[in-house]
Amino acid sequence: MRKWTIDNMPSQDGRAAVVTGTGGLGLEVAQALARAGAEVVLAGRNVQKGTEAVARIRSNLPMAAIRYEVLDLASLASIARFADRLRGAGQRVDVLVNNAGVMVPPKREETADGFELQFGTNHLGHFALTGHLLPLLRASGSARVISVSSVAARSGSTDWTDWNASVSYKPMSAYARSKMACLMFALELERRSIAGGWGVRSIAAHPGVARTELLHNGPGLGSAHSRVRSLLPFLFQPAAQGALPILFAAASPDAQAGGYYGPDRLGETRGHPTDAKIPPQALDHAAAERLWTVSENVTGIRF
Repeated sequence: MRKWTIDNMPSQDGRAAVVTGTGGLGLEVAQALARAGAEVVLAGRNVQKGTEAVARIRSNLPMAAIRYEVLDLASLASIARFADRLRGAGQRVDVLVNNAGVMVPPKREETADGFELQFGTNHLGHFALTGHLLPLLRASGSARVISVSSVAARSGSTDWTDWNASVSYKPMSAYARSKMACLMFALELERRSIAGGWGVRSIAAHPGVARTELLHNGPGLGSAHSRVRSLLPFLFQPAAQGALPILFAAASPDAQAGGYYGPDRLGETRGHPTDAKIPPQALDHAAAERLWTVSENVTGIRF
């Protein structure tokens, strides 16, 4: 695969994208899609950050077709309201980038619906969002759903008996489990799309080790994770570089349905988009089906 950059992105004129997460990777993905001509809905829970992100993109791209919408992935009610607004507005959705996330809060926290915050936001929130938007995605005829995983998924468990971390909470283990769930959801969604004739392509991607605010916002500025992020910035590639595998999955004609993409250098931690290695446990179809059933049961969403 050649060194793919945003200069290789085909025109996105006539296509509409929903991108979750208003900072870091989300902002970079939204800006690149808007630059390529897509109509973009940038969605996140913080109104100030969302409006500032849109203003920043418009300052760089005055003609960008982009707007901010409130979406709290830690609230099933907020997800439902967001989807209702899009449907009510007759919003087209050709690309859904499930990107927003929470990373390693030091103490166990819960979403509005009682889910462990990382699993509930990173996986269940996006599972519910995708289910709500499935009719709009199917109507596109050529839609893509991009699920953002992580190199941390390599150590993620597929034992869903304690998915809510009710028995034991370890921040990084819970994060890895949530990102494993994101990857398995992407693979299972593709299988179900084929079986159901939905016409929706599901693709996974990860950014390597990118310089975003996740490590500051999750564990907090005083944590060891955050200090590494602040004091050793050279270990992290820029967010714009980390966004490339996501953009490749979202826009490149070479991106394969059911594929998984990440950076091409130093153990997939940095570089340009290439085929990422899928951890063996993510290929367990029985575990993926169980994850899907758990996700349906606790969210109440049926695809």
